[in-house]
Amino acid sequence: MNIIGLDSIVFGVDDVAACCQYMTDYGLIPKSVDSTGGLFKGKDGTSVEIRARDDASLPAALETGATIRKTIYGVADDETVAQIKAELSTDREVKTLADGSIETVDDLGFAIGFRVTVRTALEIQVGELSNLPGAQHTRPVNHTAVCEEVEAQPVLPTTLSHIVYFVPDRDKMEAFYRDRLGFRVVDRFSNLGPFMRPQGMSDHHSLFFIQTPPFMQGVEHFTFHVSGPTELLRAGKRFQDLGYESFWGPGRHIFGSNWFWYFNSPMGVHVEYDADMDMHDDDWEPRVVEANADRSQIFHFNLAPNFQPGGPS
Repeated sequence: MNIIGLDSIVFGVDDVAACCQYMTDYGLIPKSVDSTGGLFKGKDGTSVEIRARDDASLPAALETGATIRKTIYGVADDETVAQIKAELSTDREVKTLADGSIETVDDLGFAIGFRVTVRTALEIQVGELSNLPGAQHTRPVNHTAVCEEVEAQPVLPTTLSHIVYFVPDRDKMEAFYRDRLGFRVVDRFSNLGPFMRPQGMSDHHSLFFIQTPPFMQGVEHFTFHVSGPTELLRAGKRFQDLGYESFWGPGRHIFGSNWFWYFNSPMGVHVEYDADMDMHDDDWEPRVVEANADRSQIFHFNLAPNFQPGGPS
């Protein structure tokens, strides 16, 4: 099935204003925001939607009361939407909504939707250029990588990258997304769960499952890509300076190789910036290791305050 990746994630929250401000400060583009919530878009149109917990338009909440209310996947065409509806209608209700998208639940009750993707092609030449002594220069002579003009530009997240679920039965979830929707396992933490990608994308993963007790079922984090490590560090530092609490990072993962920086959020989930994720095709052989602190990141920093050499110590 030609599922491209995540198109949107929908939350039902208690403090709509705080969550809307959070997503705006995170760097997404606010659309149609009012007291009832709003839509917050990356450069390519993928998004996060914030609504009040009791909004009647939302799918039913999980029994745990988690704020996640729906995960929407973008697909290649109407034919793929119809294919998914035919497959899932064999054992569950699948609704067709007014916009032509479909909505149902997966095998653990997470609401999921599918629509022809809203993603637009991005006109980005190269994410981040660097000079390496002895190698051909990728950044031209007399081209400065950092200047006042660059520093003044806002960091706009490009595209919705992945979501991580807390689940009480990782095997059941893996089987559903693999056997019913054609996702592939890319790598696996043997004591946590699998990293999975749909057939229509090459990113290391759009889904990761973490085995937890039933009362924890919900979302651990989601993230948007930014263009490279410099943008990630700029975005995270700015976000931290706005008063948002850093949870983990900055650093770089081993599985996926992506740079990361996670923050706490008023949605009750962590929200990450990520950059430079591995890409894989069907020739890739999944790795299987036990997750621990040494295998979760190749390095991890804690920021210190800005410092002026030669200044007061």
